[in-house]
This record gives sequence, structure tokens and C-alpha cells, in this order.
Amino acid sequence: MVEFDALVHHAVELSGAHGRRPRLMYVGTAIGDAEHFAARMAEAARVAGFDLVPLNLFPRPNFDDVEGAVLEQDVVWVMGGSVANLLAVWRVHGLDDILRRAWRSGVVLSGVSAGSICWFEGGTTDSFGPELRPVTDALGFLPYGNGVHYDSDAGRRPLIHDLVADGTLPTTHCTDDGVGLVYRGTELVEAVAEVPGKGAYVVTRDGDRAVEERVTPRRLPGVG
Repeated sequence: MVEFDALVHHAVELSGAHGRRPRLMYVGTAIGDAEHFAARMAEAARVAGFDLVPLNLFPRPNFDDVEGAVLEQDVVWVMGGSVANLLAVWRVHGLDDILRRAWRSGVVLSGVSAGSICWFEGGTTDSFGPELRPVTDALGFLPYGNGVHYDSDAGRRPLIHDLVADGTLPTTHCTDDGVGLVYRGTELVEAVAEVPGKGAYVVTRDGDRAVEERVTPRRLPGVG
């Protein structure tokens, strides 16, 4: 059985959906709208009691009114994959502007890996090949960099430090796998984790070097 993890459940909780089935939109652009993963998400939503719809952009949008479909959701959850491809395809279809309007209207925007970096100014990515490179043209809803896979990909932390130290990225908010960051507007209000022993980190520039501060996440209750 496929189940959503605690971070997805927390995003739904933050949406304030009560007294009805929460509405969740799954966006798989970063993996080319892979059908097998959309099917897994649909099964997880069924188990959780959520109403899930996928937003597909390959080979064409699956809604005549994409903006209307997005705006009626409680949560938009974006899958990881290629953040560079995701950004390019979203912009071709005007989804960047639609998501900004959804954010301003109170829809919870969330996601993992590329689906996290996209909301920030940028971060580090392997979208262009096996060597990590900076991406600096993300949506910028949040005025920070974003460092994902901080504990599972050894190259991420030193590159984030270099990019913050030389000004390529602004102050950058980073997470170990299994950790989420919660924002109200553009203010970071909490780090949460679905597994113990993980951390979040704020990396700031001090002269020509980067300084990292650890933030201890609040452990989310288990699911199921």
C-alpha cells in the first residue's frame, strides 16, 4: 500500500481544510508527468481520504482552465526531478504566474527536491548533468536560496556555502531529507521533520565566507 508521509499530511493540515475531503493537486512536471508515479500518488490520496487531481503539461495541459483548477485546490504538491526543465515548461504555459496567484489566495504550495527549490530564488541542482550547478532563476516567491538533500548528497553543502559566500545565492534555507520548512508569507516560522535526528540550516553571508546555523525541527506525529 502506498501512503503519504507526514510532511504531505502536514501541508494538508496547514491548508485548514476541514469538514470535507481535502483537495490536493499533484504536479509531476519535473519527471515529465510520469504516469506510474501519478498512479502511486492517486493510490496514496485514496488511502489518506484526499481528493487528488494531477496537473499534466505533457503532451498538453489536461485542463482547459488551468488557473481555475489550481485555484480550487487546498494544496499543490510538486514532485522532484529536473528543476531546470520544470521552470522552463511552467513558464511556457504561464503556470508560474498562476501559482503566484494561488499562493496569494491562500493555496498551500509544497513539494520535494525540485518541487522545493522552485519556490525560492534558486539552489543547487543536477538538472544539467551529474555535476551539481547553481540555478538562480527559480520563481522567487521566497527571497532565499534553498538547499535540498543536505545530508544525502555530499556535494550540496559545500556548494551552497560557496554560492552564498560569493553572493550567487542570498541567505539560503537548507534541509536534510525528511525535513520541511513552513513559511507564512515569506517568513520562515518553523522547521518540521518526519524522522528523528534530522536538521534544517540557515546559511548566511559574512564578508567573504558563509556561516551556517542549525535549526532543530519539530518532530511531526506519525501517520497511520
